[in-house]
Amino acid sequence: MRLDKYISNATDLSRSEVKRMIKAGVVEIEYQIVTNPATKVISDQEVSLDGSIINAYKHRYFMLNKPAGIVSVTKDANYPTAISLIYEHRSEELQIAGRLDVDTTGLLLVTDDGKWNHRLTSPRSKCSKIYAVTLANPIDSDYSDILANGVLLEGEKHRCLPATMEQIDSHCLTLAIGEGKYHQVKRMFVALGNHVVKLHRFQVGDIVLDDDLAEGDYRALSDAEVASI
Repeated sequence: MRLDKYISNATDLSRSEVKRMIKAGVVEIEYQIVTNPATKVISDQEVSLDGSIINAYKHRYFMLNKPAGIVSVTKDANYPTAISLIYEHRSEELQIAGRLDVDTTGLLLVTDDGKWNHRLTSPRSKCSKIYAVTLANPIDSDYSDILANGVLLEGEKHRCLPATMEQIDSHCLTLAIGEGKYHQVKRMFVALGNHVVKLHRFQVGDIVLDDDLAEGDYRALSDAEVASI
């Protein structure tokens, strides 16, 4: 990575500020002064700024318990955004990894690692997403078989991938899907002649929303959780 980018990523300094400091001779790589901002830094090299060692920038991964009324985008003129709930250095570089509708609550993953985001959201990954669903009308006995065979959504040419349903009571169930079509869960139950009144995602892949994480709160993912995607 370029030296100026390396330092900027790991600090609060802008690229232009870093370039000025490098040219001023206050940056060292392996105890040697470097004055060219384009100098390449190898991952195991020690970089210091004004005598202080700079730790290499690491990608960040968070789980957020998204409340209703929050949109899964970085900027919006009408609603508060999920990113606005995350108080972290350089939060403008964070991105949503798998969106939720504005009225859907639960597990939202946020990162600045584009490759990890792609692995999570790519249709090829078929990463399971599990929801708690509350329906307006009672659950019919044939729902489980219909969902397992793949529901054809209005306006779609191909059926959804098979989904797994577990009934909780007359109106509530959990649903596991392996894709992420637009408003998919809601549209699936419209196709079954019902209507979703409450939707909460509590698991993506092997990552499970913490029970003690209050709505609007977030935490960093563990190394094991990151590696599971």
